[in-house]
Amino acid sequence: MTTIISGESNPPIILSTGMYDLLKEQLRKRKLSKYNENKLSLELKSAIQVLKRELPHDVVTVDRSVRVKDLSSGEETSYRLVAPDKAKRKNNTISILSPIGVAMLGYRQGAMVRWEMPGGIREFRIEDVSNPEH
Repeated sequence: MTTIISGESNPPIILSTGMYDLLKEQLRKRKLSKYNENKLSLELKSAIQVLKRELPHDVVTVDRSVRVKDLSSGEETSYRLVAPDKAKRKNNTISILSPIGVAMLGYRQGAMVRWEMPGGIREFRIEDVSNPEH
């Protein structure tokens, strides 16, 4: 069975080796929907792995803030992606292993991302990526 991801023409995702390994582990654990599993598997096959210090500043990864636009509703939301054990709603942080976190990891600012969320398949555009530490 082939899954066609229509309307997406993003370049390969860019991941640190640690993030690549983390996403591979998510696939191994089979905790994703079939749609997301197929999509992530395809993304990882063409992913570019770099050292964390070589990761471009506009790529979504851990400890970065991301503003996304839901393309169906027009609603914009900001997230700060953190390690799973540091995610706290009161600090407005979410885990990189949350559905939206896994969906965005490795994509650059401006990318369109389609991912199956708890309410169905959604399409987002990454509007901004920043490092709150700098």
